[in-house]
Amino acid sequence: MSINCIVVDDTPLAVEKLEGFIRQVPHLNLLKSFNNGIEAISFIKTNPVDLVFLDIQMEQFSGLQFLDSLQNPPRIIIVSAYSQYAVSGFDHSVTDYLLKPYSFERFLKAVDKVQTDQGDQPQNEYMFVKTEYRMERISFSDILYIEGQGAYLRIVTQKSRIMTLQSFQNMENMLPPGNFLRIHKSFIVAMNKIESIERNRIRIGDQHIPVGLSYREHFMKKLNISSADHQVSKQNE
Repeated sequence: MSINCIVVDDTPLAVEKLEGFIRQVPHLNLLKSFNNGIEAISFIKTNPVDLVFLDIQMEQFSGLQFLDSLQNPPRIIIVSAYSQYAVSGFDHSVTDYLLKPYSFERFLKAVDKVQTDQGDQPQNEYMFVKTEYRMERISFSDILYIEGQGAYLRIVTQKSRIMTLQSFQNMENMLPPGNFLRIHKSFIVAMNKIESIERNRIRIGDQHIPVGLSYREHFMKKLNISSADHQVSKQNE
């Protein structure tokens, strides 16, 4: 389901960045961008707007004044360089607060919250990750497993191996939760790519991946395997 959105920000570079990010998300439909809140309020009254990317500090008419002026506001994601407005923003029941400068991954997380709040969360078939000097598109169906290597993650797909600088927690937020599972402090695997389980490890293709002791019980439950059916060694972590 498409989400109709607008941008309200009086800084041209900030608007340009948001418009670029929005264009990369298929289910976001940018209706229009505004450099002041007064024109945006008039537009909302006569157009089906689901989401507003809103700056706080704007001349003449602030983002908080904008929020106060709406009786039935759409979903709001505040985009601001000033963290001190966060409390006021959430007092207005905004969906998220993006603190400038923000990454594309953080932008996607905010958009996902909008989808969840609407109770109609589209199932994206891919994600974008930053590698070297570009944003790389990766289809979820191509991913075999993800391995932690220091501060980096190595995403192993059916076609390539991609290094990206980010945390496991951030990666888990981007992946479809029903399709991927963390089975070790250094590994997330695609559940439908597991070919066999051998005591304390699994096999995906020609790669054997350890099952961590602290992840073992949850892993077995996900596969509906009882301890009587299969014993995973407790020596690994």
